[in-house]
Amino acid sequence: MKRISSLWAASAIVALSASGLAVIPSSPELMSSAATKFLESLTAEQRQQGTFAFASDERTHWHFIPTEGFPRNGLTIKAMTEPQRKLAHALLRTGMSQRGYLTVTEIMDLENVLNALESAARAAATQPPRGNALVRDPERYFFSVFGTPAPKGTWGWRVEGHHLSLNFTIVNGAFVAGSPAFMGTNPAEVREGPRKGARILAAQEEAARALLESLSEAQRAAAIIDTVAPPDIVTMNKLNIDPLSPAGIQSAALTAAQRALLVKLVDVYAGAMAVDVAADRRARIEKAGWGKVSFVWAGPLGRGLKHYYRVQGPTFLVEYDNTQNNGNHVHSVWRDFNGDFGVDLLREHVRGAPHF
Repeated sequence: MKRISSLWAASAIVALSASGLAVIPSSPELMSSAATKFLESLTAEQRQQGTFAFASDERTHWHFIPTEGFPRNGLTIKAMTEPQRKLAHALLRTGMSQRGYLTVTEIMDLENVLNALESAARAAATQPPRGNALVRDPERYFFSVFGTPAPKGTWGWRVEGHHLSLNFTIVNGAFVAGSPAFMGTNPAEVREGPRKGARILAAQEEAARALLESLSEAQRAAAIIDTVAPPDIVTMNKLNIDPLSPAGIQSAALTAAQRALLVKLVDVYAGAMAVDVAADRRARIEKAGWGKVSFVWAGPLGRGLKHYYRVQGPTFLVEYDNTQNNGNHVHSVWRDFNGDFGVDLLREHVRGAPHF
């Protein structure tokens, strides 16, 4: 079954070609080429660390907490040479929009800020800290490739570490699944030092607040499910998830202007991905119906206070919380109910494969 996004991407490529511009390869093509170049640059030992069978359990072994609490496998940026790092980042770019790529690299770099803050806190402490300090290192992010990249192949890749988990599954060289996709920041707002004022995931909060502030009193009563935010995203790193309840306020109950704000909020997440991956996300929502997409808020309304929201429809779930570190520590994630790790794409591929 051809996906709507494939038609959308194909028509976009044809239009570009007709206008005299260069034809843009699809994400599966770009990913296959970039992953192959990356793997070819690795030594035998590095390849052993960074590659896994497509069917291995490792492909769905994911989290967003520090590695000390959830040991990772894969090849770290630290273990790469400079040319290999460039090739790894070239692969990362194939899965993200420019905005998404810059966000991811800023999340990695935020480990330097966190390390400085925690080091200063330890130096100022009158009592020695309990346990060992966590390693905060922007080069402690793991690249993994599952299966063999090929133009018509089925394979996958992942970039993961503290506050980051990006998972891509390519099926039959034609379709890409890009979830789970997790991004987090600690601190959410840098309040001291050279990067004071930085808010890497500001758009995720501001778009939600714009929608919340547009709601009438009656609409807020439907959207706000609790005056206290949950301590973290509800789904955490569960492999299989179902729609969460209560559902909050549905898009069908919003005005046209409010629905536009809801679409803008969803696009903050969808638009972080490569153009055809983002198009697939939008196409799934359109097919299931925007009227069934709902918005939930939990916690007080004031800025700087602990808060949580989620957006969900029949096909997807977005969760966001800013509750840890006194409301200065963000977790955000995009999940697909049937599409995480390409489950639905793989199912369709198997169903459509010839049988002898």
